[in-house]
Amino acid sequence: MNRHGMIIKVRPEKLDEYKRLHAEVWSEVLEAIADCNISNYSIYHRDGLLFGYFEYVGEDFESDMATMAQNKAIRDWWALTDPCQGPLETAVPGEWWSKMEEVFHC
Repeated sequence: MNRHGMIIKVRPEKLDEYKRLHAEVWSEVLEAIADCNISNYSIYHRDGLLFGYFEYVGEDFESDMATMAQNKAIRDWWALTDPCQGPLETAVPGEWWSKMEEVFHC
C-alpha cells in the first residue's frame, strides 16, 4: 500500500459548488476509484487550498491511473470539478494536483 498526498487551489467563487458536487458524488465515480485500487480517499479544505489523501493498494499505479483517465464517468466528473480548481504557482508543467512529499507517518 502506498499513501499519496496532494494539494491544489480551489477557486473561491467555486468552493460551494465543489463541496456540493462532493456531497452528491456519483456512484459510478466511486466505483471507478475503487476499481483503480484507490481506498481511503479524502479531500480537505482550508484557506483556499484542497488537500487530497488516498491509499493505493494495487500493483501498477500508472496503469490504474491511465484506466481511470479513460473512464467516461471520471472524465465527466472532472469536467465539472476541474473548473473549480487551479494549480499551485509552484506546479510543474502539466501538473494539476501537486504531489506532496511524505515526511512523517506513524
